[in-house]
Amino acid sequence: MAVNYVFLILLIACCAFAFLRGGAPEWIGMAIYAAGSVLTFVVVSAPPIRFRGIEVGVFIVDIGVFIGFVLLALRAERFWPLWVSALIGLGLVGHLAMLLHPRVIPWAYAVVLSIWSYPILLLMVVGTVLHQRRLKRNGADPSWTRSSVPPGPLSPPPGRTG
Repeated sequence: MAVNYVFLILLIACCAFAFLRGGAPEWIGMAIYAAGSVLTFVVVSAPPIRFRGIEVGVFIVDIGVFIGFVLLALRAERFWPLWVSALIGLGLVGHLAMLLHPRVIPWAYAVVLSIWSYPILLLMVVGTVLHQRRLKRNGADPSWTRSSVPPGPLSPPPGRTG
């Protein structure tokens, strides 16, 4: 139980740091992760049967958080959402292992789902710190990719311009 309090304190501290010092991707990432953490706490099974079979509610929440971070990784001009997506994906593999082989030891299943929580918090803090460094170095830090527009000024279409 103490680990849950430690995680909660770290989650609140990391969220506050991201919201105070981060850009839009950091705000959105922390909002997704905080909402996912709260929803996981709400939907997890009661203690006597917890993690003895696939945690369907937690699986659904994890899928939603995974999709949120993949979409963020596709749009944000940051590296950390991609790494967070990968770590959440490892947790999804844990759900699939329990689905395919239900005799997985309950504590092993719980550890596979939760072990990635702390590195995810660390990645989001590192992402926020790097955002601050880019702001200091460059004066600006673009939040979103310009994937549909080539870099540089737009040129007029070929042909007559007059």
